[in-house]
Amino acid sequence: MDGRAAASDLELLRAHVAGDRDAFTELFHRHRDRLWAVALRTLGDREEAADALQDALLSAHRAAARFRGDSAVTTWLHRIVVNACLDRIRRRQAHPTVPLPDGNRADDGSGTGGLEPAAPVTDHDTVLVVREALAALPLEQRAALVLVDVQGYPVAEVARILGVAEGTVKSRCARGRARLAVLLGHLRPATVATPSARPDPTAPITGVPGVTPGNPGPVEGVGSRSGRYRRDANQEDT
Repeated sequence: MDGRAAASDLELLRAHVAGDRDAFTELFHRHRDRLWAVALRTLGDREEAADALQDALLSAHRAAARFRGDSAVTTWLHRIVVNACLDRIRRRQAHPTVPLPDGNRADDGSGTGGLEPAAPVTDHDTVLVVREALAALPLEQRAALVLVDVQGYPVAEVARILGVAEGTVKSRCARGRARLAVLLGHLRPATVATPSARPDPTAPITGVPGVTPGNPGPVEGVGSRSGRYRRDANQEDT
């Protein structure tokens, strides 16, 4: 068995700091699917998510020597990815351009681009509505809901990723769910749309499909020293 495959995340990170050129690549391949899923769900657009993930992993690659070990390596990586996504959202809001694509169609509108399973035609519009509603939430609520409700991370782990108290995560999720309950109330079956059957703001959100294993091509080279990145990412010292 390859020694790197048997090494722990922390051992790989330390090996990378010590000069092992392949250790970080192994670490990235070990966790890329979930990191990609978080980026895609937070940004809602494949190209933006790929760029954010590339920026985040380049930051982690460079900042590895400053990792203090106060949390798990995966928590540290997720924190950097989430921060990279939120930075992109803030820049997008500060400099709005044309509406972003939904991240689910090929250029000819006939497919999903290969990373997500194709949703049934009858559900496609519902998925887009849910994504748009999620994108309308304040950044902090969106990040918490993506991690807790969409990706299924425990609240305690999300608190470590976001660097806030568990109660703050619960509060953000509750407020986000309440907003979504209003935005998505029209999707509920008519048979339960009675005055006494109000949406439960504490219920996890649904309607966003999962991500199939795999990750976008642009981030495959993280860990190399090829210099093909378009710009330097802000280092995350967490």
